Amino acid sequence: MKKLNIGIILDGNRRFAKRLMKEPWKGHEYGAKKLNSLLEWCKEFKIKELTLYCLSIENFNRPKKEFNYLMKVFKKEAENILKDPRIDKEKIKINFIGKINLLDKDLQGLIKKIKNKTKSYKNHIINIAIAYGGRQEIINTIKKLIKFKKPINEKNFQKELWISNEPDFIIRTGGEKRTSNFLPWQSTYSEWFFLDKMWPEFEKKDLQNCIQEFYTRQRRFGK
Repeated sequence: MKKLNIGIILDGNRRFAKRLMKEPWKGHEYGAKKLNSLLEWCKEFKIKELTLYCLSIENFNRPKKEFNYLMKVFKKEAENILKDPRIDKEKIKINFIGKINLLDKDLQGLIKKIKNKTKSYKNHIINIAIAYGGRQEIINTIKKLIKFKKPINEKNFQKELWISNEPDFIIRTGGEKRTSNFLPWQSTYSEWFFLDKMWPEFEKKDLQNCIQEFYTRQRRFGK
């Protein structure tokens, strides 16, 4: 079985919290806890690369109280990553993609530490899309090609993207059936799975089911 490259849109945290009669932003804590389990499942199912859509550019328009709470959750999780022994043991490289300069300085500092700590690791890759937008990535890439006077073709374009590898498949939780500006270039031929479960409800069996169905699909890549 090949080592997979997958993406996940982590949707439904707020709606999950509302079901529990809690403030909607509390759902981000439940979502963050689920990521701890996801790391183990990905190891078991031999997933080589994982891209997580955690915060979009559009999410910056959320109410200030919720946004500040979300930033606290991200800082706590970044600190946990730095202390997590599995990162060193499993040689997991962690990238952050998006407009990182829009985040507060403390979080930027933690992100820099994580990237420096894991930059030489190659066994597994986790890309964390934060302050991310696919259209913004494409515009950024075009600007880079122009700045460095490189020919604008598919090969050069792919190299200059925030991440160049293409997911085999992408999962979106939360019941919505749209791609929401997530990896528009890289996902051109990715398979998609739209699940009704909210992200905090996502379980190992759900990931396993997606993997099993992925191998039953006939991928034509436009042919």
